[in-house]
Amino acid sequence: MTRYSNEHHYADMNVNHVAKTDQPASGGVSEGKGAGWREDVLASRDLNDLEKQGFAFLLSWFETWRAARRLQPNVESARQFWKQEVVIKDRKHWQLEQWAEAVRWYLRWLEICAREGRPTVSLAEKVRDAVERTGARRGLALKTRQGYGGWSARFAAWAGTRERVLNPECARDWLGKLVSETNVSFATQKQALNALVFLYRDVCGVEEVDLGVKLRKTSKRIPVVLNIKELMKLIEKLEPIYRLPAQLQYGAGLRVSELVNLRIKDVDTERRQLMVRAGKGNKDRVTVVPTQLVESIEEHKKRGRLLYEHDRRTDSPGVALPGALARKMPKAGERWAWFWLFPAKELSKDPVSGITRRHYLHPAVYSRALQRAALAAGIEKRVTSHVLRHCFATHLLEGGCDLRTIQELLGHGDVRTTEIYTHVAKGVNGCGVRSPFDEW
Repeated sequence: MTRYSNEHHYADMNVNHVAKTDQPASGGVSEGKGAGWREDVLASRDLNDLEKQGFAFLLSWFETWRAARRLQPNVESARQFWKQEVVIKDRKHWQLEQWAEAVRWYLRWLEICAREGRPTVSLAEKVRDAVERTGARRGLALKTRQGYGGWSARFAAWAGTRERVLNPECARDWLGKLVSETNVSFATQKQALNALVFLYRDVCGVEEVDLGVKLRKTSKRIPVVLNIKELMKLIEKLEPIYRLPAQLQYGAGLRVSELVNLRIKDVDTERRQLMVRAGKGNKDRVTVVPTQLVESIEEHKKRGRLLYEHDRRTDSPGVALPGALARKMPKAGERWAWFWLFPAKELSKDPVSGITRRHYLHPAVYSRALQRAALAAGIEKRVTSHVLRHCFATHLLEGGCDLRTIQELLGHGDVRTTEIYTHVAKGVNGCGVRSPFDEW
């Protein structure tokens, strides 16, 4: 069948046509109270079985995409989806026609729901949003409340109804299945449990929450570590813009979130010290700045200063500030000391405040750059950004540094967490023993 190489005009025409539709199709949408779009598609008398399958496929795709981006169900989110997901690739003509009709059907369904006061947002989204809003009021970190919201949404999608969501017995059953039937780590099980405890205690107001689930312990995994030769090849293959972040992450033993959140004031090149603010567990710590990187950091700061001055000339909002500092020091975000050490190239919308401002280097963009470099360097190991932190600890241990010092530099709460590196450090334990095969 004919394939369209450029369907952007086609897409705009169809979505705009949908936006101007005033009347819903008669008989196209069932008007039962509380029915979701999927039930209404299946109940439609105007669609045959193949059309119902096609509509359900497209609308499931759209709903998943929309929910992941925290967008409301409306014409604008449908238009964004069509442009960013559908017409970005060549599609068959019949697909585009069927999918455009599915979008029209969905928007007519939204009109009917609005007229009748029926909900158009899924139960899972409602639960997720309630958990995240409550987490923000309780002062939870963004990642924590997003994690709790995600797990609560998964539970709500499984439960299916509001009554089952509010029933701790259902939560106990769901957690039991998660522990017994999936192979997730102990930490993941614990986060899911904590999320549901937060849902019942802080969102629903249940005073005593005891879900009575025994979590399954999982074995600790041995970290992936690169030798010095592999590490140098990796850094050499990195694109120049990501080279200094990788060198600093390895040289200071940082988590990727700690790396991208660094501000100008956090790096003291004179004293060779780097301050990690509000790291894992909301803890501060001090680690080292490699002497060999001092000159590169100073040159990088000069380039960052040009970006900072451009933002000030164009009256861009200052960078985001942690905690309550935005209220206590409203102008601090416009000061050089608070500017990101590794700023993003372009302005973007703040997911928390909705303000368009300059953010830091996106962790996913940086991680993908590392993976490309590992592939180009021919490294036969799974390389992630956290591998650089593993390398920092392992190489220090191999160089004779004691575990207690490494624990402090890494910010581990328990030295037993740091002891995992003794399993991969050469010359520290059995890994440094000469194989008897080498005696032949």
